This record gives sequence, structure tokens and C-alpha cells, in this order.
Amino acid sequence: MKRTLKALIFDVNETLLDLSPLKESINTTLGNEFAAEIWFAELLQYSLVETVSDTYHDFSEIAQEVLRMNALKYHLELSEEELQQTLKPITSLNAYPDVMPGLKDLKSSGFKLIAYSNGKPEVLRKQLEFAKIDHFFDHIESVECARKYKPHLDSYQYVVNVSEEKKSDCMMVAAHGWDIAGAGRAGLQTTFVRRQGKFPYRLAKDPDLMVESIKELAKAL
Repeated sequence: MKRTLKALIFDVNETLLDLSPLKESINTTLGNEFAAEIWFAELLQYSLVETVSDTYHDFSEIAQEVLRMNALKYHLELSEEELQQTLKPITSLNAYPDVMPGLKDLKSSGFKLIAYSNGKPEVLRKQLEFAKIDHFFDHIESVECARKYKPHLDSYQYVVNVSEEKKSDCMMVAAHGWDIAGAGRAGLQTTFVRRQGKFPYRLAKDPDLMVESIKELAKAL
């Protein structure tokens, strides 16, 4: 990298953590192999509804309500307990195999590492603790403090402020085209992680780096 880089800001779900158990839970509850993909897309949609209409409910609340709405498509009325049980795997997800060695290398190289998620703070901490990667991060941050969901530009400014580094010295690392697009437009450097089924958004500027894994990112930097 020719530009100065001091802080790496990591998206969590699907970038660091494998969402497969949660997807399987949702698909089983709703009885459709594509249910989880639709649910996740609508979760992002309604989180942005909150942001653009200048209100805020936490990500877990939105996740549960969107699941309830999706269940109705299949003529299912899920109880509060059923909704919570279906979404319960969110706090017991494993990191992808490349994540721990990659973070270890990046930490050893002296980068400031920040985990940053749309998820509520207590859920985020449980996730990283379960995956045994929480100790790598200098900061574990949620958009709940910014009260605007990614990819709103203000959400990236919030985490840049937390880093105490210049915006141009920060890099967003994510497996979501929308996250990379938002961070790039906010003025951060970006790395797109090519997880299975994930692709960059070509109407945004190209990411500074594209890698197959966090381990590969560590080698590139």
C-alpha cells in the first residue's frame, strides 16, 4: 500500500464470522432454503428505513420484526419465544479459519484493529468472545453509538473518531459490497473480502484491495 495505513476496521458478520448456523436455523423455521437470504436482505433494508427516516431501533429488534414479517409470507405466526430461538445462533458463530491467524499477523504488524458492526453492543461482544477473537481488537464498536446504520456516511465518521486516526489512514474491511461502497464514499480506504457468494458493488469506486481471506490481507499489507 502506498498510502499511510494505521487502523483496520472490520465488519463482523460474514466478514469474520460464518453465518451458516443462523441461516440454517431461519431456513428450518420458515421451511425454505432461501428464507435466510431474503431475511438478511430485508434486515438491511429496514435498518436503512430507520436511518433515512431519522429514527432508531436496535439491530436485534429489527431482526426479530423482519423475521416475524417473513414468517407471515409462509402463513406462520411465530411466538416471541420462537422468534428468539430461531435467531439465537447469532451469538454462537465460529470465525472463518483464516480469521484468527490473519488477525494475529495484523496485530503483530502494529495495526490498530477495530471491530465495527450494525449489531447491538452486547450481541457483538458475545459474538467475538464465542469466536475467541475479541482479544485482537483495540476497540469493539457498534453503530448504536452513532445511531445511524452502515452504510450511512455518519456511521463511518463515528468509528474514525473512535480510532483517533485520520480518515485517510483508516481502512474498512468487509465482505459486503454495500459496506465497501459506503466506506469508500466516506473517504476511508477499503478492502473487499471475497467470501462465497459475495461480490463488490460496481457502481461504487473499486476497493483498494480485494482478497480471499484475512490471512491474505495480512500478507498484502
